[in-house]
Amino acid sequence: MIKTLLIALLFGFAAGIASAQHHENELAGNAPAAYTIQKTTTDSWKGFERINLNVGPHSAYFVNPKKSLDGNPWIWRASFPDWHTDIDSILLSKGFHVAYVKVDNLYGSPYALQVWDVFYKYLTTEQGFAFKAALEGVSRGGLYVYGWAKRNPDKVTCIYNEAPVCDIKSWPGGKLSGPGDAALWKQLQEVYHITEQQALAYHDNPIDNLDGLAAFKVPVMHIIGIDDKLVPNAENTNILAQRYTALGGPMMVYPVTAGPQELSGHHFPIENPEQWANLITGYSYPVKKILPYNNYFKVRDGLANSLNLFKTNKTATVAFLGGSITYNPGWREKISRYFTERFPATKFHFIQAGIPSLGSVPHAFRLQRDVLDSGRVDLLFVEAAVNDNVNGLDSLTEVKALEGIVRHAKTANPAMDIVMMEFVDPDKIRDYNNDKTPLQVANHELISGYYGLPSVNLAKEVTDKLNNQEFSWQYDFKDLHPAIYGQELYFASIKSLLDQCFAGYPSSTKLVNKSLPKPLNALNISKGQYYSIQNAKNLNGWVINPDWTPTDNTATRDGFVHKPMLIGTKPGSSLTLPFKGTAIGMAIVSGPDAGIINYSIDGGAEKTMDLYTQYSSWLYLPWYVTFSTDLKRGRHTLKLKIDSHKNMNSKGTACQVIYFLTN
Repeated sequence: MIKTLLIALLFGFAAGIASAQHHENELAGNAPAAYTIQKTTTDSWKGFERINLNVGPHSAYFVNPKKSLDGNPWIWRASFPDWHTDIDSILLSKGFHVAYVKVDNLYGSPYALQVWDVFYKYLTTEQGFAFKAALEGVSRGGLYVYGWAKRNPDKVTCIYNEAPVCDIKSWPGGKLSGPGDAALWKQLQEVYHITEQQALAYHDNPIDNLDGLAAFKVPVMHIIGIDDKLVPNAENTNILAQRYTALGGPMMVYPVTAGPQELSGHHFPIENPEQWANLITGYSYPVKKILPYNNYFKVRDGLANSLNLFKTNKTATVAFLGGSITYNPGWREKISRYFTERFPATKFHFIQAGIPSLGSVPHAFRLQRDVLDSGRVDLLFVEAAVNDNVNGLDSLTEVKALEGIVRHAKTANPAMDIVMMEFVDPDKIRDYNNDKTPLQVANHELISGYYGLPSVNLAKEVTDKLNNQEFSWQYDFKDLHPAIYGQELYFASIKSLLDQCFAGYPSSTKLVNKSLPKPLNALNISKGQYYSIQNAKNLNGWVINPDWTPTDNTATRDGFVHKPMLIGTKPGSSLTLPFKGTAIGMAIVSGPDAGIINYSIDGGAEKTMDLYTQYSSWLYLPWYVTFSTDLKRGRHTLKLKIDSHKNMNSKGTACQVIYFLTN
C-alpha cells in the first residue's frame, strides 16, 4: 500500500489522469500573463494560516508564519507540497512564508514557468514577499525549480532539491539508464508542444545553461538517495554538479545512506531537517534590499501595437540594432526566447543587426539595408550610447542620428514600436557618481521622450546597484561588454520593461499609426543610406578591389571583409563623388596603415581628417565618419585626397572605403 502511494507521488498516477492531461494540454496554449488571482478560502496548514488562491485555472496557496521576519523571506515549493514538510514547518516557525502553485502535470514547461511568473509577481507586489525566494524541488520539481531559476537568477536566494530530475531524457524519457515512464514521456511532449525527436534534442534541461545561475552565485543543495534507480544520480545530479561547479556555482550534494531507501532508492528520509532549514535561512536572511527595475525605465506610449500583433498575428518581426553589446550573445538571445515563450502561437523573425564598434551615426546610415530591407519590422530595439561615448561622437550629430533612426523607422512602418536602451560604461558610472547625467543618456532620453518611446537606462541602474553593493564591477559585471552576470541583469531589466508595457492592454487587431511630430532638428539623418563606391569619379590612384581581405593577418569584423573596397594608399591619390542630400560621409576599415585625408565639399575650404583610431593597430575597424551633416538639400560634390602626412602610430597612408554615406 505504501509503495503504491509512493509510486503515485512520483509519477502522478491518479484517477482521471487522462482527463487531467487533456486539461493541462489545453492550458498550454493560453496566456498566463493575463491570469487574475483570486482568494478562495483560508484554512490551516501544519498549524499555520494558509491562504488559498486561484491563479487563473490553477490552485495555489501561501502559508503565513505566526510572525514574519523583516522583509518577508519565503520558500517556494515545486510539486508534491505535502511530501517531507519538516523543513517548511521549521522555516515557518522561524518567520518564513511558504508558497505553492499547482502545475504538476506540466513538467516545468514554458507555460508552467509563466504561471510561476504570475504567482511571483502577485506575492512580491501584492503580498510584500521578498524580491528573492528560496526554491524547493522534489523529484520532477527540479524541472520547475531550474527552469524558473535559470530565467530569473536575480530572484533566487538558494535552491534546495530532493532527488531532482535534471534531464528529461532520464525521466520520464527513460532513454538513458533509468526506466522512465512511456505515458508521462508522451504527456511531457504534448505539454511542451514538441516531438520525441525534439525532446531528445532539448537543450534547456536543468543540466543545461547554468552559467547565469553560477554568475549570480546561487547556492544549490541536492539531497539524493545513494542508489536512486528511478532518477539515477549519474545522469542527473552528478552531471549538474560537475557543470555547475565548473562554472563557479556553489553546490552541496548530500547522499543519504541511513534509513529505508524506498521506491528503488528514490525516496529516503531527511536526516536533521533543522540543518537544511538553517542553511536556507542563512542564504535568505537578512533580506537584502534590491533596487527595483522599474526605477530605471519609462513606459511612455508603450508597446500596444507590438502586443496586439504578437497576440493576434501568426508572424511578427523583431529587430535588434546596436553595437557589440547587441552583437554578442546574452540579453538579445534571452529576450528573443522571452517572446517565443510568451507568445507561442506567433512565429517570430528576429533580425540581429548588432555590429561591434558601431553607434548611432552608423546605425542611421545602415538602418535601411541592415534592418528595413528585410521587410516590415514590428518592434525595434536600439542601443548606441556606449559606442557614441567611446567613439567620441559630438552631441549634435548624435541627436541628428538618433532622431533620424526613429523617423526613418516610423516612416517605413508608422505602427512600428521602438525601445531605446542606454547601456553602461565606466565613464557613465563616473558621471552619475559626480551627479552628472551622461551626455549620451540625455540625448537618448531626449529623443525617447519627444517621440513617446519606451526607454531603459541601464547605465543609471548599474551605477545605483553597484553603490547599493548588489554586485561588483570587477568580479561580476567586469566590463562595458558585460560578463554573464551583466547580460542577465540587462535581460531582467529589459524584460521588466516589456512586462509592464504588455500589462493591461486589451486585445485588439487595430494598430495605432501615430503621425510623426515636427522634427527636433530639420537636418536629422532620417533618409540615411549606403551610397555605392561605384559612384566615385575621377579616380587618381584609387582602385576597387572586388574581394578585399587584409594581407597582414590583422583582425577584421564580419561584414567588412571579402567585400568590394575602394582603396587608395599613396599620398596625393584623389577622387570626386557627386551626391544628393544633406549629409555625406564614408564607412571605412581603419587598420594599421590608416592614413590622413583631405576633403572639401562643393569647392569649399579643404579640411583634414585622421583615419587612424586607438584600435587600428590590431583591427581593421569598421569606422563611420561624416564630413558634413548640415548641407543644403540638392546636389553636391565631395573631393577626397590622401595627405602626405600620417599618424605617428600608423604604418601607411591608406584609405579603404566600403560605402559612402548620404542622407
